[in-house]
Amino acid sequence: MRQERTSEERAAARSGWAVGIATAVYGISFGALSTASGLDVWQTCVLSLVMFSGGSQFALIGVLASGGAAAGGTAIISAALLGVRNSFYALRLSRIIGPGFWRRSAATQLTIDESTAVATAQTEPRAQRIGFWVTGLVVYVGWNIMTLAGALLGDLIGDVKAYGLDAAAAAAFLGLLWPRLKARQTQAVAVAGGFVATLLTPFLTPGLPVLAAAVVAIVVGVFNLFGRRSDPPHPEAVPMEREVEP
Repeated sequence: MRQERTSEERAAARSGWAVGIATAVYGISFGALSTASGLDVWQTCVLSLVMFSGGSQFALIGVLASGGAAAGGTAIISAALLGVRNSFYALRLSRIIGPGFWRRSAATQLTIDESTAVATAQTEPRAQRIGFWVTGLVVYVGWNIMTLAGALLGDLIGDVKAYGLDAAAAAAFLGLLWPRLKARQTQAVAVAGGFVATLLTPFLTPGLPVLAAAVVAIVVGVFNLFGRRSDPPHPEAVPMEREVEP
């Protein structure tokens, strides 16, 4: 007999659908920007199917668009650095997903910012799982559909700069960054990283200024520069005490 969902489980599913659809929509920007950066339609679609990490995908095509094939190495490194965060998400989500090789393998592909956020916002273990799977699946399917649409559209409309789509990647990164700028340390990292990247851009090949900015963040984090105990902790640094085995 199928177990009836609680009010929180239904709310988790609704949140998953809402966040998933909203996130998937701007996949059309990625598709259009990817073809404009030199990738063809099938390469763009494979990238979304396999990589499936919006920040990493935008970073990859952003560097390629600036430096072409010669910047391929730095593009890959930039994308990989952004993708590392998903590994930390996986550590937090392990108890939510539960055991089982195939279940965990599928969850690996769906572990992204949005699925993690919806899952960890719930208080009941089953609601956490529902939030994760609904969000992850909706984003994955929707993102790939919109990527294809954007790639086909990009081929038709030509120069995406004429429609303002070239700014979509920067807007997406700003949207991810802004809610995190609550503590003095994260504010310092953002300012210092932006300053270093801007200073080095005229002198280095595309992608390298971003890597230099990443080094700034690593140094600040390792030595806890500008940090203080009174700063509000980042949500993802707080142990999930409410997570329990069902």
